[in-house]
Amino acid sequence: MMHSQPGPPPQVEVVIEIQRGSFLKRGSAGQLDFVSPLPCPFNYGSVPHYIGGEGDYLDAVVLGPRLPRGTQISTTAYGAIGLSERGMYDDKLICAPAPPGHWDCRAVLAFFHFYAFCKGRYNVLRGQSGHARCKGWDSAQAAIQRAVPVTLAAHRPRTRF
Repeated sequence: MMHSQPGPPPQVEVVIEIQRGSFLKRGSAGQLDFVSPLPCPFNYGSVPHYIGGEGDYLDAVVLGPRLPRGTQISTTAYGAIGLSERGMYDDKLICAPAPPGHWDCRAVLAFFHFYAFCKGRYNVLRGQSGHARCKGWDSAQAAIQRAVPVTLAAHRPRTRF
C-alpha cells in the first residue's frame, strides 16, 4: 500500500490540533473550522516547519494513542496520503511510533477516501466548486519535497475552509 521510501523514513515535528476521538476540526491557528458528525479516528495535526499544498502547514496524522491538543511530538513519517480539492493538491503525512501494519494502512486510506467524499459535499453546501478526491499513498519524502520550508516571515494560511 505505502510507497517504498529510499533510506530511512524522515523524522518530523508535529503539533496536534485534533486529538483522536474529537468532533472539533481546528486549524493550525486554533480556530474552529467545523464540528464533525463523526469523531476523528486519528490524532491530526501539522508540521510547522513546512507549508503544504493548500498554503497552510503540512498536515500530519499521528497513529497511536490519543494525544492532547497542543502536544508537540517528534515522530517518524512512514508515508503520505494525497488529496486534491478545489484545484489544489495537499499531502497528509502518516506518522507513527513504529511502521504501520497492513490494516492500519487500509484504515487510513479508507478514512481519507471517506473524508474526501464528505469534504466535496461540504464544499457544495458552502457554494464552492471543485471535487475532493483521495489520490492514495505516496512516500513521506515525496510529500516533504513538495512542501515549502517555512521562512522566518510570519505565516498566514492562504486557503479559507
